[in-house]
Amino acid sequence: MKLFDLAGHTALVTGSSRGLGRAMAEGLADAGAAIVLNGSHAGRLTEAATAMRAAGHAVHEARFDVTDEAAVLAAFAALDAQGVAVDILVNNAGIQFRRPMIELATADWRRVIETNLTSAFVIGREAARRMIPRGRGKIINIGSLLSDLGRATVAPYAVAKGGIKMLTRAMAAEWAEHGLQANAIGPGYMLTDMNQALIDNPAFDAWVKGRTPARRWGRPDELVGTAVFLASAASDYVNGQIIYVDGGMVAVL
Repeated sequence: MKLFDLAGHTALVTGSSRGLGRAMAEGLADAGAAIVLNGSHAGRLTEAATAMRAAGHAVHEARFDVTDEAAVLAAFAALDAQGVAVDILVNNAGIQFRRPMIELATADWRRVIETNLTSAFVIGREAARRMIPRGRGKIINIGSLLSDLGRATVAPYAVAKGGIKMLTRAMAAEWAEHGLQANAIGPGYMLTDMNQALIDNPAFDAWVKGRTPARRWGRPDELVGTAVFLASAASDYVNGQIIYVDGGMVAVL
């Protein structure tokens, strides 16, 4: 359907050399978008780019650490110099750190907040500075179940993901009049490398399956449909929203 056709568009997906970011990058590419892959690990980034090019997709590589503002500015300047106009941004890069708050070092708190929240502001700002003069753009921030729910031992992650929800609304409040749409996706418990220790824990695995109405973990590719919707003309009057892709978890007690 033409509404969901991303041909002629370019999407920057942060943290896209593996996991949820790579799944969404591949899905956006399948819908027709050119992709700017991002990661800080050169080997993984090259492997992902090579695989996507072999599948026939147009791929640019942008290796930078999302917490390094100078590197972010340099990456956008390099894309400008190449004539690459990013009109879809997926702020996906993130980390997890589990520790009870009374044992949590301030440096670890800051590291999670900088990676999961501040980077989305900085990269979103730089993307919007280029989107606004063109009068169009799509920003998709990746939140979490913890954008709305609390859980012990992951305080900085929950605070960052709660911040993502409000950052998304702030972006909509300021940029909607310029033709931009800013929305968020809140994944549930997904089968990713970051969750591997939880997946391998029989008690936690049983808890996820018991707590989720779908009775299973989500797959990274199950974010693709929502990402394509939010990146496409189909969502042109959707702004400031967070869509949970969680098997129904946040909807039930």
